[in-house]
Amino acid sequence: MWRSFDIVVAMAILVVVFPFLVLLTTVLYVSDPGPIFFVHRRVGYRGRYFNCLKFRSMRVDGDAVLLEHLKSNPDARHEWQETCKLKADPRVTPIGAIMRKLSLDEFPQLINVLRGDMSLVGPRPIVDAEVSRYGHHFEHYCLVRPGLTGLWQTSGRSDTSYQQRVEMDVSYIARKSLALDTWLLCKTVPAVVFARGSY
Repeated sequence: MWRSFDIVVAMAILVVVFPFLVLLTTVLYVSDPGPIFFVHRRVGYRGRYFNCLKFRSMRVDGDAVLLEHLKSNPDARHEWQETCKLKADPRVTPIGAIMRKLSLDEFPQLINVLRGDMSLVGPRPIVDAEVSRYGHHFEHYCLVRPGLTGLWQTSGRSDTSYQQRVEMDVSYIARKSLALDTWLLCKTVPAVVFARGSY
């Protein structure tokens, strides 16, 4: 049931937004030549790894830029250690900042959904470094496919602490149902349009 729901909805979204995605990839390449997609290894269903797709929103030399920024900025280093995110991330390109604010960089993950790596709704896919943050809750995380959207994304996103994010993921997994997934998908639209809690 879950896979059928994911496939039908993901295909419908792709059909509707395809012309826009073609335009977006063109703008991305012209504004900052380089790879269109960013591929990152994430931990997925049952603890298996998969390549998570995004439109590239960062500079090609982003790793070096981040390292230098964290070395010279104690406040940024503390923020990174606490949340694994930066409100003022020096790696992000101008177009990338707009995509992130509107969550446009996430659209390629519809391909992950069709491949079975992800679901439309679920916990956000995490990297190895985040496993320890989940503690004993990591076993709950592995029970479902990570999602494009979920309880955390529609309840504050970056305005919430990492611990609150984990608690929301566990709460969602315990209550997962088709009705809940449909409700969260509907809530995602205004959350993205008004860019609530995003950066």
